Amino acid sequence: MRSLDESKEILYVIRTLDVLMGSGVGLEAAIHSISQGGYGIISKDFSNLMDNINKGTPLERELRALLKKAETDGYKRVINTMINNVTQNTDIIETLRKQGERMEETRTEAVKEYIEELGGVPETLLSIGMIGPIILSILGIAPQLMGDAEALFGSMDQGTIMSIVNMGLLLTLAGMAMIGIKAHTKDPGL
Repeated sequence: MRSLDESKEILYVIRTLDVLMGSGVGLEAAIHSISQGGYGIISKDFSNLMDNINKGTPLERELRALLKKAETDGYKRVINTMINNVTQNTDIIETLRKQGERMEETRTEAVKEYIEELGGVPETLLSIGMIGPIILSILGIAPQLMGDAEALFGSMDQGTIMSIVNMGLLLTLAGMAMIGIKAHTKDPGL
C-alpha cells in the first residue's frame, strides 16, 4: 500500500519542490511546505522528518533514514537528490525537473498500455450485456411461440424454462462482473 501511495504522489511532490525551490524557497522550507499535507504518505514522512529536525537531528541523517524507508524508485531518487544537495550543494532544481520529466513519460506510457489492454473490454461488455439477455429471452418464450416446440426442446414446463433463462441471466451478470474486475485489476494506479 505504501509503494502505491508513493508512486501516486511523487510526481506531484517533484513538481511542488520544483516550483517552490525555483522561486527561491530553500530545501528545508520546501520540505516543510510538503509536510503540511496533501501528498499522502510523503507528507507524513516529511512531517516526521521536520519534527526530528526541529528536535536537533541533522537534515542529512533524517534524509538517509527516510531513504531506507522509501519503497519506490522515484521516491528514492528524489531523496537521493536531496541528500546530494545537502552534502555536495548540487543543482537540485534542474535534477528534479529531469526526474519529473522521466516520471511523466513513464506514467504516460503506462496509461497508453492500459488503454490498449482495455481496447476490447467495452465491446465485450456491450455484447454480453445486450445480446445475452435477448437470446435468453427468446429461448424462454420459444416454446410458446412455436407450436411443435416439444419436438425441438422436449416436454418442459414453463417453470423449468424460466429457471434456465434466469440462470443464464445470472451467468451473464457474473461474466460481466468478472470482465469488469479484470479491467480494474489492470489499472496502473495513477
